[in-house]
Amino acid sequence: MIRFNKNEGFTGLEAAIVLIAFVVVAAVFSYVVLGAGFFTTQKSQEVVYTSVDQASSSIEILGDVYGNSTTVGGTDAKIDALRFVVGLTAGGTPVDFSSTTITFSTADIVTKIANVTAISSTSSDVVVDKSTINDDEWGIIDIANPVGNNYGALLENQEQFTIYVQLGTDAEVGRYQEFNLEIRPATGASYGIKRQAPAKIEKINILY
Repeated sequence: MIRFNKNEGFTGLEAAIVLIAFVVVAAVFSYVVLGAGFFTTQKSQEVVYTSVDQASSSIEILGDVYGNSTTVGGTDAKIDALRFVVGLTAGGTPVDFSSTTITFSTADIVTKIANVTAISSTSSDVVVDKSTINDDEWGIIDIANPVGNNYGALLENQEQFTIYVQLGTDAEVGRYQEFNLEIRPATGASYGIKRQAPAKIEKINILY
């Protein structure tokens, strides 16, 4: 009589179980690797987009920068206020001017210009009269093209904010003197305005 080994009947079944185990492990490993790859790609995109936002400014100056003077004529005349219009760049994200800081500097001084009022991005109307702006303060004196008739501090597409900066006595700009005004939003790169006072200072001067 031919004797059969009882273990021979399980060889094929064991091989199938081992094969299935390897397939399952490989599938799980592949899923983990693909998931990690997708996660890495997503994070890389976020880093790139964040870097672009931080490296580029969303605002720009529209038109000229004007310097006002209350001491007209003579060699002692000085510019004591600045006025300019800002808007968003093409494709720029909205800028919240309630959290935007402005710094004025010359070769001799650096001064932080404070906001004339405690405004927020949801304020219904942030426009102020320039006569209420004190030394070393700035304010929004006009908003053109308000979105939805909203005069809040959030600068949005097509809107234009007219900014008025009242300089303190120490920061007044004399003839030929250069200065830099830095507008720093909460998000994105700061925007620098570098100008020079003219040889003859009038009541209203276009600064180049």
